Amino acid sequence: MRLRYTLHLVGILIFFLGLTMFFPLLFGLYYQDGSVGPLLKSMSVVLGSGAVLYFLFRSSKGEIMSHREGMGVVAIGWTAAGFFGALPYYWGGVFNSFADAFFESISGFTTTGASVLTQIEAVPQGFLFWRSLTHWLGGMGIIVLSLAILPLLGIGGMQLYKAEVPGPVPDKLKPRIRDTAMVLWKVYVLFSATETALLMLGGMDLFEALCHTFGTMATGGFSTRNASIASYQSPYIDTVVILFMLFAGINFSLHYQCLKGDPLSFWRNSEFRFFMGVVAIFAVAVTFNVYHAVYETFSQAVRFGAFQVVSIITTTGYTTADFERWPPLAQSILLFCMFLGASAGSTGGGMKCLRIMLLLKHSYKQLFSLIHPRAVTQVKLAGRPISNQVLHSIWGYFMLYLGMFILCSFFLAAMGVDVVTSFAAVAATIGNIGPGLGLVGPAENYAHIPALGKWLLILCMLLGRLEIYTVLVLFVPEFWRK
Repeated sequence: MRLRYTLHLVGILIFFLGLTMFFPLLFGLYYQDGSVGPLLKSMSVVLGSGAVLYFLFRSSKGEIMSHREGMGVVAIGWTAAGFFGALPYYWGGVFNSFADAFFESISGFTTTGASVLTQIEAVPQGFLFWRSLTHWLGGMGIIVLSLAILPLLGIGGMQLYKAEVPGPVPDKLKPRIRDTAMVLWKVYVLFSATETALLMLGGMDLFEALCHTFGTMATGGFSTRNASIASYQSPYIDTVVILFMLFAGINFSLHYQCLKGDPLSFWRNSEFRFFMGVVAIFAVAVTFNVYHAVYETFSQAVRFGAFQVVSIITTTGYTTADFERWPPLAQSILLFCMFLGASAGSTGGGMKCLRIMLLLKHSYKQLFSLIHPRAVTQVKLAGRPISNQVLHSIWGYFMLYLGMFILCSFFLAAMGVDVVTSFAAVAATIGNIGPGLGLVGPAENYAHIPALGKWLLILCMLLGRLEIYTVLVLFVPEFWRK
């Protein structure tokens, strides 16, 4: 891998990240909340660092990006974004340790929503807006946004796109990858603007509506309130957030096809039917499980049960209830939702429904082959055969996901964290969900996790957002050899 060329492109990403700090700076100026100085300082350092990397490692024009360099830019770029994104928190005094600031920043960019803030409402609005903006930037992807607006990244763009976009087979909607990235971001912006307007109709001001829109559309979950969405006590806001969490959890290529005049594209997509079917079944199961046991009226059971199922399966992490007080069945369903995740090509995390579908199809094919050993069968999706290479990649991802989950859970437990919290914290961070069970439940946060444990969970968040392979491949010696 050409490290100079990789750092040259990372410099462009860092410089762009510095430009986005202009928006929280505006809110800091408006509210006069003391965030302006740290934001200006951070913005200067980030812009300067990006410019230095770009010019210091400038390479000759016309170079073609290899697959290795694509993964290198994505992995290093996301880590660098987390590092530089932590500067406003650290210099603004939001956190006393850089580990906490880095944790909050990575949690934002990876749309995990796991927080170490204990008093969110005491934090200046400029920092809170930056915190939510990191969600929105990370939701559709920093690299994808760069591909859409920066022609400098046009060369080798598909390598970056494949390394960052979640799912086993990234959709390419246009012949040019830059046009595909632009289409995805246009849909993303359209939904974000619509939700912001609807939330303002529900009583939120522009600041809160934008912050919660960023958390919803990115399936992140950062809120401006300690009690998250529950603090508004509004069935209308709950309904709007549920609707847009579902939109964010669906493959964005389907939204694009619908907006082009093909609404039936949703129903024709087998992953969409699987995803919506699972959501419906789990929502009904949780509703009936919490009815009478927790909530006296059926309407309350539907409202809170459906919200938490959608929030967890789309890996958003917003809460309207403390589900740790729910019956064991409801908690078990939510725990399973953490692993399942949303659709491929969405902003959600987890393993993705498409992978689970193909794993189930492949497992059935193996059982069928035992009964009919001479039969020639193939795993198909939408009538098209799936190659063995894709299936092997999915099985490899599945084993690595479970392996990293078990290994990191044991490491966290070895640091003195109780078993339930250890397993739930790793499941919630590697799935980019946020709230878990135990001491990291919906009414708690991650502030009490040991410092070393926070660094471990930072790795988990990166593994989950970049789909395991893009991060782990950096630790394989052959990746660096010619």
